[in-house]
Amino acid sequence: MAKQSTRSKYLATISLIIMGSGFLVSIPVQDHIIGRLLHGGFEAGLVGGLADWFAVTALFRHPLGVPIPHTALLPKNRDKMVSALIHMLENNWLTKESIREKLNEVEITKKLIPIIETEIRSEPIKKGAVSIMEQIIRSLDAEKISPFLEKELKDYLYRIDAGKILHSGASQVIAKRYDEKTIDYLLAELEKWAAKEDAKEKMGSIAMELLENTKSDGFMQFALQSLKQFINKEKLGQILQSFLMKRIPLLREPDNEYRQIVLTRIRTELADIDNRKELVKEINDWKEQIIDDWRLSGQITELLLQAQQRAVKFINEETFYHQYIFPLMKRFIDDLKTDPAKINAIENWLQKQIAELIESNHSKIGKLVKENLDKLDTESLIHMMENNVGKDLQWIRVNGAVCGFMIGVVLAVLKMVL
Repeated sequence: MAKQSTRSKYLATISLIIMGSGFLVSIPVQDHIIGRLLHGGFEAGLVGGLADWFAVTALFRHPLGVPIPHTALLPKNRDKMVSALIHMLENNWLTKESIREKLNEVEITKKLIPIIETEIRSEPIKKGAVSIMEQIIRSLDAEKISPFLEKELKDYLYRIDAGKILHSGASQVIAKRYDEKTIDYLLAELEKWAAKEDAKEKMGSIAMELLENTKSDGFMQFALQSLKQFINKEKLGQILQSFLMKRIPLLREPDNEYRQIVLTRIRTELADIDNRKELVKEINDWKEQIIDDWRLSGQITELLLQAQQRAVKFINEETFYHQYIFPLMKRFIDDLKTDPAKINAIENWLQKQIAELIESNHSKIGKLVKENLDKLDTESLIHMMENNVGKDLQWIRVNGAVCGFMIGVVLAVLKMVL
């Protein structure tokens, strides 16, 4: 553009030189008709060229540096010119309505979808997504979150009713036949213990102690005293051991009368356990006391910090983005492409957001233009304008010289005719 303006300026100057040279050269030959016509043409062309040079130059600066009134119009009226330009931009060329109308013609969502489909595979998007997730995870303050989690956990535990838990547990015990399995386990352990020698001695000692401490009158007292003379703790232990070793296998049989009595009693108690108000209240009180004394904040903070470190390490693994994030985004885009309602909803949202941005930031267009123009000094601004519109202005000078030449010739003809 600068080269074109320079060439135009040279052309305008050359045209002025031609007219001036022609005027001087044609002075001696005015006696001839051709010479008179040429002299009139060059004279008028010189005047027209000089007049247009003065007019064009007066727009940007004082001609020949002489401060002639009403010259250097643009430098003197810089503020007016900038204000007029901003006014045209805001109120004529780039109005809110024209911008919104133009944007409404563009289906933003449909144009964005192919771009997003391509970009989500790129390395910058991958790094950006991972970086954002990492920043979010690292920004979580475990010490601030842990009291909230502790309160929520305790509130949840407070709301748990011991009666419902007991009823549910009892129902599971009966349904899974855990009562029978418990009895079988206890019988097996009892059998193992009863078969030991020290168990026999222990049972004999306890039985002998009971006999010695039993108080009775009359015949019963006499019978006990007589029994003590014929039996000792070893015999008593052997008798009890033999009794247990014979009875335990019988109690393991499913149809054993005593086994069924025990199971029936256990199941009756389990089925009615949630109606035992005192037991339920006692368990609830015990539960609340444990919760009150439970200090979880430190443990929760430690768990959160460990989870935070593991999460950061996990999302930075090479396969994380392509294995988890990319399929999620791809599935969302595929669903979006097949659902016009979602596309319309997103389009409406985008158009609304853009309209709000235009509404709140439209005045910044003019401010931005003014800020950029204010960065330029007057000389630079004039130079920039000359480079952009100088070509057309220089052609005014050329046209002035040419038109002046033609008008001068016509006037010379008329002068000769008249």
